[in-house]
Amino acid sequence: MGVRKREAAEKRKEALKTTSIAKLVNVPTSPRKMRVVSDLVRGVEVMKALNILKYNAKAPAARLEKLLQSAIVNWESKTGDKIDEGKVYVKTIAVDSARMLKRLRPAPQGRGYRVRKRSNHVTIILDNISNRPVSTKAKKAEAKEVVE
Repeated sequence: MGVRKREAAEKRKEALKTTSIAKLVNVPTSPRKMRVVSDLVRGVEVMKALNILKYNAKAPAARLEKLLQSAIVNWESKTGDKIDEGKVYVKTIAVDSARMLKRLRPAPQGRGYRVRKRSNHVTIILDNISNRPVSTKAKKAEAKEVVE
């Protein structure tokens, strides 16, 4: 193995030490509906994300809340300390389409319409808030403060 590959692999290993991953597979909800809810918690601090999901009326919110709690337990077991307010955030949340069950529905004049029952896979990654990248707006605001 070359030096660059080894260094890149070590860097990836170090990055994975502060993150935790949880996956939800073959959820019988369409990916489009799941993405609406997952967009609410992407990049948000974990405790705030739990509150958002708990009080959301949409059906996929309950499944995402359970997945987020699983990711929290994974993070706590990996790092060895409890989650405090403002310490961990939802780094990424990805919703991918999964298998599609195809059914036929009776239609007029002897035809059959196809019904596609969609499902999805959800992956959530939590990370320490100290590793959070600074947004460009925050950088510009910092630069203005320095100038003034």
